[in-house]
Amino acid sequence: MDSLLWALMGVIAGACIAAQAPINASLGRALEVPVAAAAVSFLAGGIALWALAFLFSYLTSTPINYGAPAPWTFVAGGLLGAFYVFSNITLTPLMGAAAVMALSVTGQLIGGLFLDKIGFMGMAVREISVGRIAGAVLLVAGAVMIRVL
Repeated sequence: MDSLLWALMGVIAGACIAAQAPINASLGRALEVPVAAAAVSFLAGGIALWALAFLFSYLTSTPINYGAPAPWTFVAGGLLGAFYVFSNITLTPLMGAAAVMALSVTGQLIGGLFLDKIGFMGMAVREISVGRIAGAVLLVAGAVMIRVL
């Protein structure tokens, strides 16, 4: 049952990302500078996440350990996320939300396969199987079909 709830959370998160792209693209058009829309999006998300972080820290009596990770990890995820949000804001008006999401998921899957293969940042190593390759190929084909057809 727990794994079903986690899977549902992943699906809902994906739907939120699909909704986020046209919302941010609309904001980019309104602001007339797409990168400004990305900044507003990150500011709003950052405020919400810090509020949640402090709330969870308080509720669990667990202080936030700011000294734990290596310094580059403080900004790397945010920089990658900024590129992702900016790309979605730029591409969604040009290609449509479905095509952008299909291509994004394709990139995530291919990147995920590679990161699993090398055990990136201490993750468990997972081999690239025929089934995983077939899934990636089908997703790429789906992305092409959504974009072209």
